[in-house]
Amino acid sequence: MSKVSENLMLSNYQATTKKTGSNILGKDDFLKILITQLQNQDPTSPMQDREFIAQMASFSSLEQMTNMNQTMQQFLTFQTEASLLQQSQMIGKQVTYESETVDEEGEKVLEEKEGTVKAVLFEKGSVMLEMSDGSKITSFQVIKITDPAK
Repeated sequence: MSKVSENLMLSNYQATTKKTGSNILGKDDFLKILITQLQNQDPTSPMQDREFIAQMASFSSLEQMTNMNQTMQQFLTFQTEASLLQQSQMIGKQVTYESETVDEEGEKVLEEKEGTVKAVLFEKGSVMLEMSDGSKITSFQVIKITDPAK
């Protein structure tokens, strides 16, 4: 076969290749494959009941997992919003919190600091407390909350 023929065959192959835009098969893709398989099966040797039931069970499982994933995403969004609102009560409060620092020998040391919460924000997937000095901490670092001295 000549080089020209090989290039022509390769370009024909590449022209017929379709890109779906995703490497993940969803429930719609699975159902389309199943319908196509049923339409194109050999009439003299139809799909066995067991095979069909197994594929339908797989489809049902895929659909349930997809629905559960959507529900979990909604739940996580709700939890994040609720946490942001709950933490907003900390604005204006005096807090004592633990901060990890490194000493002269390179050892990690937990240090207690105090400050006033200036703002609550959502950053890098978690709720953060912004202190009056501009530093940001998580609520897990807080060990004491008090009203500021008036």
